[in-house]
Amino acid sequence: MMIDKISGVTPLNTIQSTRKTSSVATSKAASDTISVSEEAKAMADAYYLNEVKASTPDVREDLVEQVKAKIQDPNYLTQAVIGSTADALLASFGL
Repeated sequence: MMIDKISGVTPLNTIQSTRKTSSVATSKAASDTISVSEEAKAMADAYYLNEVKASTPDVREDLVEQVKAKIQDPNYLTQAVIGSTADALLASFGL
């Protein structure tokens, strides 16, 4: 017994009926873009500042020790030093 067709489909006919398409669909390569909202930028800045704050010690002990040593020296506290310190404090408050 010879089987010519399986379920009415001849494999040779399937291969012969396959055609190549002559026109290839051309698509323009689109560049990807993203858009970041102002709110997201502000949140990223806040996150960065929190990370910096977390990694920075509250008190810089080396500077505190330097200032203590200078204050204990009687020749350091002059009117010029006191005046420049007062000016720097007022400037930091915007006055």
